[in-house]
Amino acid sequence: MSTTAPGIHAQFKLTHPGFVLDVNLTLPGQGVTALFGPSGSGKTSFLRVMAGLDRSDTPEPARICVNGEVWQDNAQKVFVAVHQRALGYVFQDAKLFPHLSVAQNIAFGMTRIPAAQRRVSTDQAVALLGIAPLMDRQPHTLSGGERQRVAIARALATSPRLLMMDEPLAALDAQRKADILPYLEKLHSELSIPVLYVSHAIDEVARLADHLVLMAAGKVLAAGPTAELLTRLDLPLSHGDTAGALISATVQSHNAGDHLTLARFSGGTLIVPMQAAAIGQPLRIRVQARDVSLTLSRQTDTSILNILEARVSALAHDSAGQTMVMLDVGGNPLLARITKRSAQALGLVSGMKVFAQIKGAAILG
Repeated sequence: MSTTAPGIHAQFKLTHPGFVLDVNLTLPGQGVTALFGPSGSGKTSFLRVMAGLDRSDTPEPARICVNGEVWQDNAQKVFVAVHQRALGYVFQDAKLFPHLSVAQNIAFGMTRIPAAQRRVSTDQAVALLGIAPLMDRQPHTLSGGERQRVAIARALATSPRLLMMDEPLAALDAQRKADILPYLEKLHSELSIPVLYVSHAIDEVARLADHLVLMAAGKVLAAGPTAELLTRLDLPLSHGDTAGALISATVQSHNAGDHLTLARFSGGTLIVPMQAAAIGQPLRIRVQARDVSLTLSRQTDTSILNILEARVSALAHDSAGQTMVMLDVGGNPLLARITKRSAQALGLVSGMKVFAQIKGAAILG
């Protein structure tokens, strides 16, 4: 059964002893949507209902539709079985078949899909994940990062209409995680398949997600563009040591001698550590609030490379003597975490012009 409505529509209620997941969302039908929240917030349960592994059978309306394809509609008595849903699922544990080679694991994923319906070829999946040298290997000979790349390739081989990833990097150490993130970015930029990405790591969310669903205790606290939700002072993401902002920029030039990249955005330019992106390519830049200081006039005798003119949008004080300052930099939100004493000394009020100083070495590309 199908409809013409675009996007991912998810309305359901799942009840377990001591826990209720209550969702009513319309999400983009392309790009990466991150489900973010603490353990027990309902992120994995959300994916399981989407996949049909758990069934919402309460009296309340329940409907799941992915880019025009209806997978569940209680009012119409529609429930598509798990094996008939065009989805790919990647778990925290790669769950490869230990008795099959990498090539055979990927080929197994394709057996579900008739040749005429295959939209992602084996060669394409292998190239995107960079696993061509691994094809004859057995799973037990692979590193954790390599196993996850194979698991993602196997999921893509099913030509899914929706790719779901449940904390795929959680079991990896920092180096393996850094190794695999560029491959996830390639999936984002080169495939049109929408992705639901579960994580409790804000660095992954900031780097990969276009859209964000913030969850807690089985409920949706907020949903919207990632850059917007990260800087909303009424949400928990904009507070604490990991608070930060995202800036969408374009690479303008590289300075190989200084190992720096110059990126331009609507609020000015930023000098950041050398990036792999080519000149003219988009660059997603994360600036943590703890790395932003404020002055009332533009400083010249300073080692700080990035000084941006900004206006104060809002302030939020906490009980620990800290103040989170929301700034507008050419239409881009930016956060600065300073002490309450500093905010008072500068006389900060909404609408006030200031200069935001950001260390080049502190910026995350």
